[in-house]
Amino acid sequence: MTDLSITILPETPDDEVAIERLHERTFGPGRYARTAFRIREGVTHLLALSFTARIGTLLVGSVRLSPVRIGEATGMLLGPLTVEPPFRGRGIAKALIARALEEARKKGETLVVLVGDEPYYGPLGFKRIPKGRASMPGPVDPGRLLVAELADGAFEGVSGAIMPNWDYAA
Repeated sequence: MTDLSITILPETPDDEVAIERLHERTFGPGRYARTAFRIREGVTHLLALSFTARIGTLLVGSVRLSPVRIGEATGMLLGPLTVEPPFRGRGIAKALIARALEEARKKGETLVVLVGDEPYYGPLGFKRIPKGRASMPGPVDPGRLLVAELADGAFEGVSGAIMPNWDYAA
């Protein structure tokens, strides 16, 4: 594996077109039907908690965090997360996630949820949400609904529907 110099930077408004093209290439038109996308279309992602990965000036990856409510609790929804196919398997996605979680913690966020595979996301601090504790407004395999606690015990007593956080977005 070639050692590439990856730079993780906060997303800026100027990155929007390049990130949208990256999403088109990696997720295709089916991305609009995904349940997580339906939540994200309700609120915009937060630039301060969304990051890009670059090799030189080439944008090769992106991760976004969007504000959500989980029942009465507040949190963030991680995604979309994507890396250009030729650059996968080099730790770029994990570096993006680590930076997003670190910045969310610094800003006082305590919970981050996502839909993904526990074997991949587990080492990054995510664990499966117990069945029936949280739901999304559409079909999601409950075994793929994961949460990372950015503060000890942050998910204790939390349950309910995962929905856009209109207060945060306003």
